[in-house]
Amino acid sequence: MNNHKIPVTVLTGFLGSGKTTLLNRILSENHGKKIAVIENEFGEIGVDNELVIGADEEIFEMNNGCICCTVRGDLIRILTQLTRRKDRLDHIIIETTGMANPSPVAQTFWVDEEMQEQFKLDAIVTIVDAKHVWLHIDDSEECKEQIAFADVILLNKTDLVSTEELGLLKTRIKRMNSQAKIHTTINAEINLNHILNINAFDLEAKVEINPSFLEEEYPYEWSGFYELEKENYTLTFDEGPDLAMDLLVLPLPNISDESQLKAAKKAIFMFSERDDVHIANAKNSSISLFQKKQIDLVNTQQSYQLSIEKAGFYGLFTQHGPDEFNMKFALNNLQINPIAQQEHSHSHQHDNTVVSVGIEDERMLDINKVDTWISMLLQYKGVDIYRMKGILNIKNNPNRFVFQGVHMLFDAIEDRPWRADEIRRNQMIFIGKNLDRNEIVTGFELCIANNQ
Repeated sequence: MNNHKIPVTVLTGFLGSGKTTLLNRILSENHGKKIAVIENEFGEIGVDNELVIGADEEIFEMNNGCICCTVRGDLIRILTQLTRRKDRLDHIIIETTGMANPSPVAQTFWVDEEMQEQFKLDAIVTIVDAKHVWLHIDDSEECKEQIAFADVILLNKTDLVSTEELGLLKTRIKRMNSQAKIHTTINAEINLNHILNINAFDLEAKVEINPSFLEEEYPYEWSGFYELEKENYTLTFDEGPDLAMDLLVLPLPNISDESQLKAAKKAIFMFSERDDVHIANAKNSSISLFQKKQIDLVNTQQSYQLSIEKAGFYGLFTQHGPDEFNMKFALNNLQINPIAQQEHSHSHQHDNTVVSVGIEDERMLDINKVDTWISMLLQYKGVDIYRMKGILNIKNNPNRFVFQGVHMLFDAIEDRPWRADEIRRNQMIFIGKNLDRNEIVTGFELCIANNQ
């Protein structure tokens, strides 16, 4: 029975669909439930935790990156941490980045035995922006995946479209996902009984949609297992398609399949660690055990030394396939081949044309200048700006300003007063295509209030 398991809702939707609005509604309802929220953002700075109401200790931010890729270990780590609380949680909500495929997120609760014992995936809830979804539904794989994999779909912002437009959208979505329950909403207003504790996730149905659902995805594409002596080995890489690559070396007690699997699981966690070391333009730099390294691959050839202090079995995990960089593992110029190797599934591909520009600055802004700047920015870049949001520090105003925008729509409102124990600062994130960082930063500088 699942009665002892904590139900989990995965909240997804494309950039600007209304996930944070719905989340705030859930947290502010008088339902008496103890709910924890796990957030994952797309962008170089995190602002969502500032936009979500509720007690700080109930909001958990994951490492910047895709929840289905590099921060997968971070998700498992936080979930494990939540099971050790003294007070039992009634529900967990995982809010994914707008660029995430929910399938690998759901997969976490089936491929990891500990997760299966502690949690029950209740439903995947996808919010669809009825006004702007047509700009993405044909060319964004993330948008399609979010709709296709949903158990519940909220057609949000329906007050911004006509009855005819809404009907066309419903027809299109039903063709993409005939099983999901569809609700229409304005400002994400929904009866919570329609989205929480509904026991809607059906594993067999998801496998039918995606036959590879139960094939675990990894944050690394290759692993090789070696028997090594107490020697200094050399790893050599040629220039490849990426500028850098993460790698990790772990010792194994033996070369059995069980040991390889345990090392692979450990590597998932290690690849999500924040304290990785970057090595740039350094010939014969040392690669140590138990520490993820990001190596530089911009030159014709880079060499790195791996010092083995104890003979035994070791696993090498690389973010990309070694063939892409003509990797050579050698001892005294003699090539060393792995006893066993595996290519790992990583089928989810992101739209690399979508980028983010973040700004953090403690100077006060002139609200009139901000309004002028954003208005001009939207006039010629609105189609390319999928999402913008953040907190503004306005001169001569004791309150925070919260601003949010989707394409041509923009809104900035006064929020709560700045607390005495917090630093007044601006935190802004712009997400979209064809964004010019220098142009955006220059526009921000023009909004600085006089007499700073």
